[in-house]
Amino acid sequence: MAEDMEKEDQHLKEMGSLPLKENGHGKIELITIIGEVEGHEAVSGNTKATKYEHLLPKLAQIENDNEIDGVLILLNTLGGDVEAGLAIAEMIASLSKPTVSLVLGGCHSIGGPLAVSADYSFIVESGTMVIHPVRSSGMFIGVAQSLRNMEKTQDRITGFLAAHSNMSQDRIEELMLDSTQLVKDVGTMLEGKEAVAEGLIDEVGGIKEAFQKLRELIRAEHSKAPSDQDKK
Repeated sequence: MAEDMEKEDQHLKEMGSLPLKENGHGKIELITIIGEVEGHEAVSGNTKATKYEHLLPKLAQIENDNEIDGVLILLNTLGGDVEAGLAIAEMIASLSKPTVSLVLGGCHSIGGPLAVSADYSFIVESGTMVIHPVRSSGMFIGVAQSLRNMEKTQDRITGFLAAHSNMSQDRIEELMLDSTQLVKDVGTMLEGKEAVAEGLIDEVGGIKEAFQKLRELIRAEHSKAPSDQDKK
């Protein structure tokens, strides 16, 4: 028993995921996305990070495991690598298993697509969502092509947010380019109720509500006729 718990603790520490015990409501896999979303370059050793090379195979494993009924995603991230974040978000959105996300603390920048990629999203009342334009680090060549590439990347983010939430792409871009909200940046910070009022997040709630919704989605999935399952 102690050995199993030690293995689970080690798995959670290294991979940020944990299979929750079956309690009559279906088997749920817990995934955490915290700190900085690490992409092709490793972040500082002192920085908490979610590594996409860990999450992508984990999500593939979840999709392929018939014993897993649903996925709960806990988020508290300041953002990070755009390509890695979008890759993870697309993987979550394409899962056939029911998914619910819960924003705790902050979910900024590329964290936005990660939060809305689930079938249903929650945010605690004190949580925040920050929408801001794409940034670039390192060398930047000051030519028109560079600007167009940045605009295309930004369009991919706003398009994903609009497709997986109840906000229009125009409204997202309006908030993204607001210069009156943030002291040192362009963009908008939405607190829990504001994020729901704008349609970015589905509901204000905590872990209890997230579990209740996920169990509801799992029950609905199980109640589908076999023919519907085959079509999916």
